[in-house]
Amino acid sequence: MTYGTSLALIAIGAILRFAVTASTSGFSIHTAGTILMVIGVVGLVISLLYGLTYARRRDALVERPVVYENDPRVRR
Repeated sequence: MTYGTSLALIAIGAILRFAVTASTSGFSIHTAGTILMVIGVVGLVISLLYGLTYARRRDALVERPVVYENDPRVRR
């Protein structure tokens, strides 16, 4: 789940939970909004953790050349 999807679920859930005043029989709109907000928050946390571990792993794999300032083998 991406950041945008998580934020969209949180926003839709907040609208259903706090802004909708309609009531239905057999289905609670407020409960559905709460569930969507929780799923969005969990997805956002997982996305952030995955993004941080991927960034750390990518930095570890990059090979950087070693530059010696006074190497006698290098002609200028």
